[in-house]
Amino acid sequence: KQASALQTNQGSQEGTVVTAEVFDIMRRVQVQNKLAGVCEDMCKEVGAYPKCTQCPKFVEPDSTPGVMTWDELLEHMDNLVNWGQDQIKGWHKQASALQTNQGSQEGTVVTAEVFDIMRRVQVQNKLAGV
Repeated sequence: KQASALQTNQGSQEGTVVTAEVFDIMRRVQVQNKLAGVCEDMCKEVGAYPKCTQCPKFVEPDSTPGVMTWDELLEHMDNLVNWGQDQIKGWHKQASALQTNQGSQEGTVVTAEVFDIMRRVQVQNKLAGV
């Protein structure tokens, strides 16, 4: 019993060491993220910007500002396709909801005719008061 208890305790200590290592890595990432903006500023001061390769999360600025490259165009077209598909899905949902609402009435033609008659009556009543 004592040996198995020692093994269990050592196993939990190893887990603590791993947790401490993970915690240390998390803190290091937080410090690096804080310094990211400062690092780019320092690189600008010494003339290493925009070819700074040591800054964490460094994203190189657009090399063709105001001009769309083929890769950017293809990415934009992919985004448009995704947006268009989302729009069509929304339209399908809206149309099916309208069909469901109109299906519960006597029919779309009759409903449209009744609506038209109601509008005509309203117009005639307005004109009668003039």
